[in-house]
Formats: sequence, C-alpha cells, structure tokens
Amino acid sequence: MKFLLFDFDGVLVDSLDVYEKTVTDCLKVINQPLTRGREEFLELFEGNFYESLVQKGVDLGKFMAASVDILSKVNYAEMKPFDAIRPVLHELAKNHSMIVISSNDTLTITEALRLYDFNGIFSEVLGSDFMLSKKDKILHVIEKYNATLQDIYYIGDTTGDIKEGKQAGVKTGGVTWGWHSKEKMAASQPDYLFDQPEDLLKLN
Repeated sequence: MKFLLFDFDGVLVDSLDVYEKTVTDCLKVINQPLTRGREEFLELFEGNFYESLVQKGVDLGKFMAASVDILSKVNYAEMKPFDAIRPVLHELAKNHSMIVISSNDTLTITEALRLYDFNGIFSEVLGSDFMLSKKDKILHVIEKYNATLQDIYYIGDTTGDIKEGKQAGVKTGGVTWGWHSKEKMAASQPDYLFDQPEDLLKLN
C-alpha cells in the first residue's frame, strides 16, 4: 500500500484568492504588510511558508495570533474545489492511504473537505496547528505508520512543497494547476509532474 500525501490549497481546492487575502490581512494587522502584491505572496511558498515569513522578519507569534480571528471569518464559498480531482481521489483511496499535509489550519481544511464532498477520502489531516514544517509532518507519517520511503508520495503545487518532500526523502509529485507555474514546478524537479488530475492515476 502506498501513502499518498496531498497538499490542500492549489491541489484540492482553488483557494489562491482566499489564502492570499487571509495572509495579507494577518500581516496588515501586525504592521508587517506585503508591498509587492501576489508576486511577493507566492514567493513565500518557494520554501516552507512559515520559514519564509521569519526570513522576511515577520514575528511568527504575532502572525499566528492574528490568524485565529481572521481564519474564523473565512468564506468557504469563495474557495472552489477542483471537481475533476474528486473522482480520481476516490479511485486512489480504494488502494492507498490518503492524508492531507498543509500549511493551512486543520479546522479550515476539515470543514472545506466536508462542504466540498471530499468525505471518506482522507484518513488524516495534518495542518499548521499540528506542525509548521511539512517535512516534519511527512516524517511523522513515516514513523507513525512504519512506512518505507519508496511507498510515500507527497503531491503539491509549489516549489516549497517539492523541496520539503525531498528533504523528507519521499517521492514528490508536482501539479501544474495550482499556485506556481508549470515552469517553476518543472524547475523544482519533482519525481512526477501532473498536468491534470487524471494524471494522478499513474500512482495507482
């Protein structure tokens, strides 16, 4: 059995506008605003998101505190699930263990999965409230399930996802329908590059 670990934003749901607004609002509240718009926002995901914030001089404690109130007001209707991926995931879940690993918080992810009818696909959701590092979350899965590296795949839509997957020693899959361009994803050299959800069935 393989363990298929999925990023949430940009892979399962089209949430770029919502997530960008959330992060932008949090940074404004703590008086450390982004100054270059979406370009600067997406740069935060070229590595681990939280490490990128710290490197920019952001007080992570203040950021996380500000996010509590702002996340509580997220409008899930503004996120759009990638409908084409749902039947693919249901098919993959028949034979493999499926887990969400994300920089988003577990409550937001869990509620969105419920609203968008992703129920029954994922056995576990590991969000930012569990650990901030995706690499550490992947290592947690390896230890918890006593899994071998060749049986674990991390699938994401940013170069940071691919970097953290590689750091954890697992196989990586980059999707090209998410936040980072196909060119950026290809340059990060994932083990697999998926142009459409149906391509994920290659992992079956």
